[in-house]
Amino acid sequence: MDKKIVDQFSEFEIPSYEQWRDLTEQSLKGASFEKRLITETYEGILLQPMYRKEDAATLPFLQSLPGMAPFTRGTKTLINGWEINQEINVGIPTSFNKVARHDLSKGQTSLNIVLDTPTKRGINANEATSEVGKAGLSISGVTDVAGALKDIDFGNVPFHVSAGANSLPILALIIAHLEQSGRQVEELHGCIGMDPLAELVANGTLAYELEDCYTLMADITKWANENTPHLQTVLIHGNVYHDGGSSTVEELAFSLSTGVEYLQALTSQGIDINKAASSIRFSFSIGSGYFMEIAKLRAARTLWARIVETFGGNEEAQKMTMHARTSAWTKTVFDPYVNMLRATTEAFSAAVGGADSIHVSCFDEAIQKSTAFSRRIARNASIILKEEAHIARTIDPAGGSWYIEVLTNEVAKKAWGLFQETERKGGIFQSLIKEFPQNLVQQTASKRVGNIASRKDIFVGTNMYVNIEEKGIDWLAIDEASQINDHINKVKGRAHRPVESLAAIPNKTEASIQVAKQGASLGEIAEATGSRSESVVSVKAIRPTRGAIQFEQLRQTINENAEKAGNRPKVFLANLGPISAYKVRADFAAGFFEVGGFDVIQNNGFTSAKEAADAAIASNAGIVIICGKDEDYQQAAIPLARSIKKADAQITVLLAGKPSEVDEIRFKEAGIAEFAHAGSNCYDVLSQLLDKKGVAAL
Repeated sequence: MDKKIVDQFSEFEIPSYEQWRDLTEQSLKGASFEKRLITETYEGILLQPMYRKEDAATLPFLQSLPGMAPFTRGTKTLINGWEINQEINVGIPTSFNKVARHDLSKGQTSLNIVLDTPTKRGINANEATSEVGKAGLSISGVTDVAGALKDIDFGNVPFHVSAGANSLPILALIIAHLEQSGRQVEELHGCIGMDPLAELVANGTLAYELEDCYTLMADITKWANENTPHLQTVLIHGNVYHDGGSSTVEELAFSLSTGVEYLQALTSQGIDINKAASSIRFSFSIGSGYFMEIAKLRAARTLWARIVETFGGNEEAQKMTMHARTSAWTKTVFDPYVNMLRATTEAFSAAVGGADSIHVSCFDEAIQKSTAFSRRIARNASIILKEEAHIARTIDPAGGSWYIEVLTNEVAKKAWGLFQETERKGGIFQSLIKEFPQNLVQQTASKRVGNIASRKDIFVGTNMYVNIEEKGIDWLAIDEASQINDHINKVKGRAHRPVESLAAIPNKTEASIQVAKQGASLGEIAEATGSRSESVVSVKAIRPTRGAIQFEQLRQTINENAEKAGNRPKVFLANLGPISAYKVRADFAAGFFEVGGFDVIQNNGFTSAKEAADAAIASNAGIVIICGKDEDYQQAAIPLARSIKKADAQITVLLAGKPSEVDEIRFKEAGIAEFAHAGSNCYDVLSQLLDKKGVAAL
């Protein structure tokens, strides 16, 4: 900046924070500064209205550089951006291959293979027909792997596979395919990772003894270190907590505690701490709190470096490898194109926060399997952030922001405190047995759900600003049913090759690869390495859900009822006076009911209570809401309500606004049943009205 321009401001005195606060409090006219301008987050962090240089001056990591411990500012010194790591959830191997090769040719840079539930649990397709191909790729043998991975360049395309509680069956099949194809095994890089605790948390049960999983984890890691040194073998999912409604601090703390458990499992079985730590990748969900999510990723690197250092790991081993997935919790069924915007802002947070790889959710994720169109839009969101917005041209673009630096420190402190509390309870597994994480996540989720219900937390198109005329999406996923049946029949037709137990064999990974090459199926390898047909370990599960789901169910109830009855529940706006008198509350009332799918009847206002009552009765609406100024309510609300109730006692009368306690009593005595205002629990009010009107909930 020109020095002359700067000097022009020197004649102005720089006000202090105290002076600014005094002026601000005066403008609030007696309202509380803390209540109006300080926001408490779900993490228990108080967000200030402004942040100053002195707020960040004493932070311990502020002077660190990118690529240097504790890696708050990133683990790299070179600018190369993130892997575009889109999930591919196609069910059939040959179809998967077609989609994967297409998407890799259109900008995707990492192969993110989503496995279906039977495959992750080590069950062949012919033994779990109802779940085959529903959530992802079905693999039962080397033939399936060959079909899925045909003509894919392993040397240039990193793998990302979330393999469930035991990654050995799928890893053995992939390695067997490579060796049979004459490919170099050491070409394989990325992550084929297991996370038994995430499976336990998500499902509530585990078909393996946990110690058996840890033994397999160590065996696989030893084999990978010797044969595929660029392949990570452990994939820790913070997503299971986030998808249950957790705070960022809870997701981070429980993920770190899981990391400690796995480090202890690996090092206790003779794996060097540096190799153990380097074999672990973390996966986090990125929610709608833009700055909070940036701070979470920066704090995660900082704390993980501290943990690995405590274990004795060197600086290279302290670097966290981090995959980010835009949130499933924030995605909606109604107005699904808004999900494009949500996913883009979430991906922006992940990029600025320094994620190593990013999956951007397809806009139809909550509705169906992805389509070519939805995958393209999601993939291009990441490409635009990288190539057009140039986020990848800067290391730690958030660095130096007083707000983000302070927030990073606050998140790190809160997460470290919760991590330590978890460790004092015996670590993550013992804490899960005691239901400590589950209870905390449930408490946070309940707060979130309550705030969504009262519309303090906004889901555009679902609990606010809905498009009541919305039609279903035009782009529908391909029906894979016939292909899945063909696939199951092919698996049934394959020769069955019994595999003896590998429990007593020292090198289980190599033995599994050999039997895979000889024709053993995924299910046979899983059984030989400890899988049981019944649950072995169980805890209270944290079930994945979405924030908007209660409003979606409400609206779906009305939609289905409308299909049967031929119409929707009607709400008549009894607008009092000229448009200037009722418009604000009428607009609020219309939006209030439209989020539930009610049919709102508008009008241009009425000059008297009698005129409004006559129009309301003539509308045949089962619900009437009075809208106007407070002074109009004093004159007209009571006679209007009484006239409506006298004509038809079944009509439910509401009033837009929050009256005084005295007026509330008077209005209720006149027949006004409820008051709709900004503090109302919108979901409760609407669901209770449906119940009164005899509309059955789903």
